[in-house]
Order: sequence, then structure tokens, then C-alpha cells
Amino acid sequence: MDVFRTDRIRNVVLLGHGGAGKTTLAEAMAYLAGMTSRLGRVEDGNTVSDYDKEEIKRHFSITTSLIPVPWDKVKVNVLDTPGYFDFVGEVEEAVSAADAAIIVVSGKAGVQVGTQKAWNLCEKYKLPRMIFVTDMDVDDVSYREVVEELTELYGKRIAPLHFPIREDGKFVGYVNVVKQAGRRYIDKAGKEECPVPDYLTEYLEKYHETLMESVAETSEEFMDRYFEGDTFSVAEVSAAIATNVQDGSIVPVCMGSPVNLRGVSNLLDDICGYFPSPSGRSCNGIAQKTNEIFEADYDFAKAKSAYVFKTIADPFLGKYSLIKVCSGVLKSDDTLLNVEKGTEERVNKLYVMEGSKPIEVPELFAGDIGAIAKLGSVQTGDSLATKANPILYPKAILSTPYTYKRFKAVKKGDEDKIAQSLAKMMTEDRTLKVVNDSANRQSLIYGMGDQHLDIVVSKLKERYKVDVELSKPKVPFRETLRKNSDVEGKHKKQSGGHGQYGHVKMRFEPSGDLETPYVFEQVVVGGAVPKNYFPAVEKGLQECVLKGPLAAYPVVGVKATLYDGSYHPVDSSEMAFKMATILAFKKGFMEASPVLLEPIISMKVTVPDKYTGDVMGDLNKRRGRVLGMNPDHEGNTIIEADVPLLEIYGYSTVLRSMTGGSGDFSYEFARYEQAPNDIQEKEIAARASKVDSADE
Repeated sequence: MDVFRTDRIRNVVLLGHGGAGKTTLAEAMAYLAGMTSRLGRVEDGNTVSDYDKEEIKRHFSITTSLIPVPWDKVKVNVLDTPGYFDFVGEVEEAVSAADAAIIVVSGKAGVQVGTQKAWNLCEKYKLPRMIFVTDMDVDDVSYREVVEELTELYGKRIAPLHFPIREDGKFVGYVNVVKQAGRRYIDKAGKEECPVPDYLTEYLEKYHETLMESVAETSEEFMDRYFEGDTFSVAEVSAAIATNVQDGSIVPVCMGSPVNLRGVSNLLDDICGYFPSPSGRSCNGIAQKTNEIFEADYDFAKAKSAYVFKTIADPFLGKYSLIKVCSGVLKSDDTLLNVEKGTEERVNKLYVMEGSKPIEVPELFAGDIGAIAKLGSVQTGDSLATKANPILYPKAILSTPYTYKRFKAVKKGDEDKIAQSLAKMMTEDRTLKVVNDSANRQSLIYGMGDQHLDIVVSKLKERYKVDVELSKPKVPFRETLRKNSDVEGKHKKQSGGHGQYGHVKMRFEPSGDLETPYVFEQVVVGGAVPKNYFPAVEKGLQECVLKGPLAAYPVVGVKATLYDGSYHPVDSSEMAFKMATILAFKKGFMEASPVLLEPIISMKVTVPDKYTGDVMGDLNKRRGRVLGMNPDHEGNTIIEADVPLLEIYGYSTVLRSMTGGSGDFSYEFARYEQAPNDIQEKEIAARASKVDSADE
């Protein structure tokens, strides 16, 4: 592939609801640009961007893929992202590398939750955007309804540039609002001029007037001309649209049918004409030597630097670090510093990725997106620069995973292989997290939703040939006591020769500190228990609090006081006093009104106002205590509640189905509280076998 200078590059991310047609649009772009000789279909599993076996099997995108589309002397780097919410981390990575966005809306489904989430992401990253309405080949699709829906949501910024011409219900052409002229499709991508049908003149006038108002607002001179009834030339209108698109005050709406290649060449023309090149966007890092802000701004004349926005770690493809060049010109054979880790990396070859296919290039200009293979120390989020000018760029902020399950190897002995495979997957997917919960002897895997975790299991089996099973995680209950007890423990054995003798008298009471397992004090008078046995008594306590006598959960908040006992000059030993302490603890704990404590989390649930009642009712069913409700001034309510951790298993799926996917939640551990009696009884009965056994 040719090398493109910064002004000849457009970095565009495709966003939208799952199933809106993003991958089909990317495929049509690649085909029209001559990159493929036949048009692939998602259903047939032969598209450029959905190349992973899981994507082919499931017929939807799971990871972001990159397709560099050459069009009219410009390279359009198309980032095709997943639409399903479980893969939002992929979308956030792609948005951090893009300079503009196409929000794809299905004409059949209209504006969906994914459309609004895409819009909000563009607002967050201040991305110029256009909206592309697909499925125009479907007879009963109303483009006008979609435009009205968008205008209702986003106001005057919405400006249709085209709208469809239909004959006998069939999509045969379009009206260009800027040129006020009709076009009829004549073959796959060709078109010819045609008159605007009478029934569309009303819409043309309306849409043209909206557009002219927006154009007039770009300068005082234009505003004066507009009020004087002057008309603007096509060149003036196009230049004004480009200015307005780049500052976000206009969001053009285009339409087409990518499966029939209709409207796609117009869209590519508009991307090249209206979207900014990277040099029109700002990009700042911190110069490590001076600790000052380095304004990279995608200037190819400045020192070389780049940011790794995504990693591909495929056992078949190998490891590729996807980079966006922030300044300078990267060349193969460069030596770059991993600024984060302080290690130097040699760049053997530079690539651009066409889906899964790496194409070698000699250099990449500032603002371009490419890939480097086999960089040992480099991970997603790292910055690369020269040793002379180390620049550190901020990492993209990704969503936090809150859905988690317990996982186990199906075959014993696979544990190490599973750990290594998951480590590789976590370098690729930063919304995947593995936690070893040693207190409850379980391994936990966190993801963005149930579907995300199912696909991880599927990939482990397909890619790495290891089987894991997911199950409901154990909730980390704790045990404590509410009253005081005074007991003694005696360990005495005689078995020929030396015997064993240890005797302790101890008091147990609540310590008032549920953060700490135990507090140990000794008030022994007159050497009833010699000082050298005190550490043995504490060792016995340390062992006991790991697994309480009530339900084999860790113990917290206990104060143990050793106040008396006795010893034998020959038979006493550290082991004997440790055993005596264990006996005293079990007896003393059970006599001091023991209870189970359950973890409580502080939860924030953000939902559109209309779902507030349903969500509150559901939280009440989960024993939640609603602490407050605050509007976010964007039509949502933030509900704050304390909820027992036991009750939120599977919550992400329930919240999505209750709110049509528009609800969001986050939580953090708050404290431990005494569990209700029925839950305690159930838990104690379920764990009875664990109390007497060492197995978990």
C-alpha cells in the first residue's frame, strides 16, 4: 500500500447499535475501493473485518478491526467496532484513535439505545460525526421518520444531505440537498442525473432551508447574505458544511443500501470532503525530560511518537500492537523507547492491517494508524517515542467490568495453561479481569456481561484448546461474635515417653473492628503459662480465624484474651499450646452468640427517567436500601443504593432487559453487615460439611 501524508488521511470509526449494518458498510467501502474482488456477507462469514472464528460463528463483531480504504487519493482508516454492549471496551479503544465517526442507524429499527450510546461517546471525545441510515432497499423503511427521530433527540444540528427517491416502493435514486438535484442509480455504483420527483420538492425545500440556516451561521458575511435573500454556491455550501461538521455544529445525515453498494461512494466522498485530517485535531502528551506539555498535534515535522491503542494477540496471527502515530514519521528499522517501561524496542517492520491481513509499509506519517509486530514489552496504552524525546500520552479510559463468575478447569492439570491463555487474552481485551480470591479458594473472571464471559470460554476452547466451566461465585461471608465467653482449652495426650500438655483459659468478645480478624491480648499472672508459649497461642488463633467454626468462613472482629492456664515442665510444647488454643477458640466462639456477616456494596444505577420505578422495585426485591436519586440533567436518574452482594448475581442481564439496554450500573464494596436469620440458616446448613473438612 502507498504511503499517505497526514493531510491525506481520515481516521473514521463506525459506531451504532448491534445489527445496524456497520460491518456490511465497511465491506462495501472495501469492495468499492477495489480492495476485494467480491462483496462479502456477514451471514456467509467472509467479510474483511469479521475474521475471528467466534465472529464468523455468531454473525456479529466481537473485536474492532481496521480497514484502510484508499479513496480519491485519500486513505480512509475505517475502524469497524462491535455494536453489542458487552464489547464496549473495543469501541472505547477505537474511539480514542479516531478523528471522526459515522453513526450507523438501521432504517428498519430506527434510533436505538446503541445509537444514543454512540452519540454520547462522540460527545465525550468531541468527535465530528455523520449519520448513515442503512436498509434503504427495504420497501417500507421511512427515512423521513428516522430524520425526525434524530431531530427530536439532537435538535437543529441534524442536517440531511440526501434523501431517497422511490418508484413503486423500490429505492432507485436520491436527491442531493446541497446541489438540489436528483440522481438515479444505473449500475452497482454508477448514477446519472434525473429530475427531482414532484412529491419530494416539499422535503427538498424543507431540508435545503435547514441546511442554509446552518451555513448562514458560519460567518457574519454569510448571515447578511442569507437575510438579503442571496443564494450560496455549491462550493461555499460545501466549505461551510466542512467547517460546521468539524466543530460539531452540524451532523449530516446520509443514507443508502450497502448490500447493493448504493450510497456508499457518496459517503466516502463526504468523509474525504467534510471530515478533518488528523492535523485538524489536537493531541497532547507529557515530555518526560521537562515535565511540560508536548503538543504533538499530528505534526509530521516533530519528534517521532506514537500511542498503542489496541493489541491483537492471536495464536495464529501473532502479536500486533496497533498504533496511532502522534508526531513525526515512523520508519521500519527505527528504535523506539517504551516510555512507560523504559525499555527500547526495535521496529523491524511496519504494517497496515486489512482486517487480519498485515500489509507491509516503509513508513507511517503522523496521524496514520498502523501496526508493529512482536514488540516484547509493549501493551495497550503504552507510549512509544525516541530516547532523546520521551513523550507519555494519556491512556484511554475504558469501562470497568462488574459481571463476574467463578471458573474452574474441566480437566485437572490444565490450570497453568488456562492462566497463561487468559493472560494473553487480557493483553488483547482490557475489560477482561481475572482475580484469585484466596480467602474463598476460588478463581473469578470479570467481564462486561454474560455474553462476554461466554465468548471468553469459547475462545479458550477454540484458540488455546483448554476447557473451563463457569459457575455462580461464592459470596465472601464473614463470621463474628456478638457476646462474650469465658472458656478453657486443654490438650493432653500420653503415649509412652514424652506426652503432650497444653492448657489455656481465655475470654472472647467482640473487638469492634470488622476490618481485622482478631486482637490478641495476654494478662497471665505468675507464669501460669510461660511467655515462650504466647506465640504458640497466637499461632492457634491465626489458624482458627481462617476458617470459622460456624460455616467455615473467615472470622473478623474477635478479641481474644489469654488470662490463665497451666503447663507441664516436660510434656508442654508449642504444638500442645496451639492445639489447646484451637479447642478454646471453637468452644468460646460458639458460646459467644456467633453470626454470619454478608458483604454490602454501594451501587449506582443510571437509567432513563421512565424506568426509575421498575429499577427501584427490583432493587427492593434484592434487599437493597435506596439512599438517594439524582437527575443527571440528560434525561437519566442516578439511583444510589446499598445492596447485599449476594443479591446482584446476574444483575447486568436483568438491568439490560428492564431498560432495553439503556441502564448502566457500577458498585464498590462498602462494609459487612449481619445477614438475616433465614440467609444465615441456609448458609450454615449448606456449609455444614465444610466446617469439619479441610476441603473447600
